Amino acid sequence: MNNYTFPILRVLADGKFHSGETLAAHFSVTRATIWNAVQHAQNLGIEIFSVRGRGYKLPHAISLLNETEVLKSIGEQRAWFKLEILDEVASTNTYLMQQAAKGAAHVTCVAAHVQTKGRGRRGRTWVSHLGASLTFSLLWRFQCGAAALSGLSLAVGVALIRALASLGVHNVQLKWPNDVLADNKKLAGILIDLQGDLDGPSAAVIGVGVNFDLPENVLKSIDQPAIDLMNVSDKPIDQSVLLGVLLKHLADVMSDFEQRGFLGMRDEWLRYHAYQNKAVRMLLPDGRDVQGTVKDVADDGILLVETTLGLQRFSAGEISLRSTE
Repeated sequence: MNNYTFPILRVLADGKFHSGETLAAHFSVTRATIWNAVQHAQNLGIEIFSVRGRGYKLPHAISLLNETEVLKSIGEQRAWFKLEILDEVASTNTYLMQQAAKGAAHVTCVAAHVQTKGRGRRGRTWVSHLGASLTFSLLWRFQCGAAALSGLSLAVGVALIRALASLGVHNVQLKWPNDVLADNKKLAGILIDLQGDLDGPSAAVIGVGVNFDLPENVLKSIDQPAIDLMNVSDKPIDQSVLLGVLLKHLADVMSDFEQRGFLGMRDEWLRYHAYQNKAVRMLLPDGRDVQGTVKDVADDGILLVETTLGLQRFSAGEISLRSTE
């Protein structure tokens, strides 16, 4: 990691040209140091225009996370949170899992400007680009065991829906067990890692990735239909505000989940379920392909599907759910 890369990117965030000479003077380093920092940024997949005689610029202005603005947007619950914003990390979930094992505090949140090895569900890679994606992980410690956390990813989905609605984004749905959709395309994803005993206490690291403002070439490179928030929202949304509002609603939902489990928000989740009463096919870990119609979701988050064998229960695990309509 180059120590000057992200300080330089903060200057370039205005979307304007900045000469190598000016940047070198600003940071009291050589122009070679600036060049090396820019090279490191480009190796991270960050597009930077370099024009002889004009300098360096990003394709357009971007908003970077600001801790003060995030905490302000959380509101009254901000005192609960220990917030850490990293410039570059392999995976916020992996990093926070390591910190949790070392005793990281309850309600620790780690966000990153760039993830180099972001993880999605079922071994997928979560594409994360500077200013284009919001990626963060939240540590929540439970007194109950991991066995009692069934339905947690669905509860997190409810929190995301509430947060987006409060920001004026209403045309979104949930896909069991952990995706947020807009126009039947993936807008956000949830990945939960658990630590602890089945009987308790336990800890959940809740990873969230939101497609924020993805370049067209990045959208096309994703291995499933995807959409970003800028295409869904009628008005610009600042990344720091988005993170703060998401954390506010996550704190509310997690507190409720601790008391009542998923049951307390099951009906609300169902209102947003994209595949309710629709024909689907499920790809199971053993390679089998099961088709049926989604009928309901149980109090513990289990999906209930009417198949040729009758009403069957499916838990999240490694199942891949697809609509056949």
